Amino acid sequence: MAKKPGKSSGERASARKRIFDTAADLFYRKGIRAVGVETIAAGADSTKMGLYRSFPSKDELVAEWLRDHDIRFWQQWDQMASRYPEDPRRQLNAAFRLLAKHVADPQARGCAMANAAVEITEKDHPARKVIETHKAKLRARLAELCVGSGARQPQLLADHLFLLMEGAQVAAITLGVRGPARNVAPAAESLIEAHLSRRRD
Repeated sequence: MAKKPGKSSGERASARKRIFDTAADLFYRKGIRAVGVETIAAGADSTKMGLYRSFPSKDELVAEWLRDHDIRFWQQWDQMASRYPEDPRRQLNAAFRLLAKHVADPQARGCAMANAAVEITEKDHPARKVIETHKAKLRARLAELCVGSGARQPQLLADHLFLLMEGAQVAAITLGVRGPARNVAPAAESLIEAHLSRRRD
């Protein structure tokens, strides 16, 4: 009996991408705990065995999804920042306009990282480090821009802006796109101006 030809590397890559894309969509829309590997495999036109050939576990698949989200988030941030290379304050305002656009999207379900953090409480879960590193980098980037903007208390302003970002994402989920989240950009601008005004006084 002739042996069945093995799958080519291209076919394996294609199957892996289908599984990853399906999982990413389901994790974001429905939540991590609500989505089982059978559902992911079926949605990707694969099998559980096929999924485990591409990813050693569901936990690793979740971590890979969040690593990809982190990469795309910072690519978008850096693209935004490159428009104002010498103007930290305009970068801050642009970041919040970008956030306002996101929370105004009816299909958005808040921040993937924050949502995952609520569901994943195990400290040894491979996704925890991804989440914590991402949020720490975001807080540090805000602080860097607050220092560059000349805020009198840049670390405090960075904390306020970080909390505003996180709160807007949650508000968009709980109260919808017509709720308080729609005002996140002007709220950030007022907060920044208030801190800079203290420096001038």
